[in-house]
Amino acid sequence: MIYIKDLKNHVGETVTLKGWLFNKRSSGKVKFLILRDGTGYLQCVVFKGNVTPEVFELADHMGQETSFEITGKIKEEPRAIGGYEMDAVDLKVIGKSENYPITPKEHGVEFLIDHRHLWVRSRKQYAVLKIRHRVVKAIRDFFDERDFTLFDGPIITPNASEGTSTLFETPYFDLGKAYLTQSSQLYAEAGAMAFGKVYTFGPTFRAEKSKTRRHLTEFWMVEPEMAFYDLDDDMDLAEEFLEYIVETVLEDRKEELKILERDTTKLESVVRPFPRISYDDAVKILHENGRDFKWGDDFGAPDEATISNQFDRPVMVHRYPAEVKAFYMKRDPENPKLALAVDVLAPEGYGEIIGGSQREDDYDTLVDRIKEHDLPMDFFQWYLDLRRYGSVPHSGFGLGLERTVAWICGIEHLREAIPFPRLIYRNTP
Repeated sequence: MIYIKDLKNHVGETVTLKGWLFNKRSSGKVKFLILRDGTGYLQCVVFKGNVTPEVFELADHMGQETSFEITGKIKEEPRAIGGYEMDAVDLKVIGKSENYPITPKEHGVEFLIDHRHLWVRSRKQYAVLKIRHRVVKAIRDFFDERDFTLFDGPIITPNASEGTSTLFETPYFDLGKAYLTQSSQLYAEAGAMAFGKVYTFGPTFRAEKSKTRRHLTEFWMVEPEMAFYDLDDDMDLAEEFLEYIVETVLEDRKEELKILERDTTKLESVVRPFPRISYDDAVKILHENGRDFKWGDDFGAPDEATISNQFDRPVMVHRYPAEVKAFYMKRDPENPKLALAVDVLAPEGYGEIIGGSQREDDYDTLVDRIKEHDLPMDFFQWYLDLRRYGSVPHSGFGLGLERTVAWICGIEHLREAIPFPRLIYRNTP
């Protein structure tokens, strides 16, 4: 079977392609059919003199998204979509499509999400999800090439890894309650003690009652964890990782970025080294820009946008107040009020895309932290074992896939960065 992406190898040949009618127009004795097959788009020219009357009539009455098979000679045509064109000689309908609900006119967002199963066929959504695919491959390639081991954590867990207020609860046989994972990080730490360097990659769930453009209730996250890494090592890896992802998309998804009309000069600035500023420095930036921000609070979306807008590439904010960070983060030995944590804020107002830290590796200190956060000690005995038996300094971070894709694509809402978004008011289609 021949696909549109392979047509450069078939110029001058007569081939048969299969796909769907993306669009069409007529000009007297000529019909122009835009075929899409999932690998690209092709303009097919149906000239009345080159086909039977039945085929010409068929071309005139095909509805948008009709599936069909078309045969013709391929030629280069720089003015046509995709750079190639077919002079058709035959056409067969495979599956009819009438009154397709998503037309070239403007539709409301709710209508489009209701029809997400069809909306993903549109050119913009195609481009976003092709870029998502490339980002996923880049993530796996990056860690695989650096001798990380994939170490999948469970989706069903007995306790919270972050905080108890954003858990999805589910009954679990005779064991009572269980929860959908907020993060695989704790399990990744176990993997790091076995393999040295690991990463987990999969869906995570947060029951935050938020309707902002930056929240999904189900999203994907990649979480590397490394034995013998301190916070500086963690930040070095994070910036190398982001540079690699962006560089890969710029190289391999040029056409999709064009479809999205993305200003790629802004992505080309994403090169190491990234600026690194302390939480204290970030607070100064907020005050200098007129924001009323209290030291000790966590940054909200407007705060992150103000900070990141001062830079042309991602900025790494480190050493946050320990009070606003998770129990497992190690305190700064030079200032115990601070956690050895880092957030990476994307430019252009896209906010946090990476959150990481050096982990607390001392048994007694971690016990104290679990008590301070009023977490069930019994559930964390296995996690404490990692400190009982050969504890070492270690660090890691989590990158939100959809936030990263939204930033790279330059789109406003996370709901377009995943095939079927789950929001607090939506769990369909």
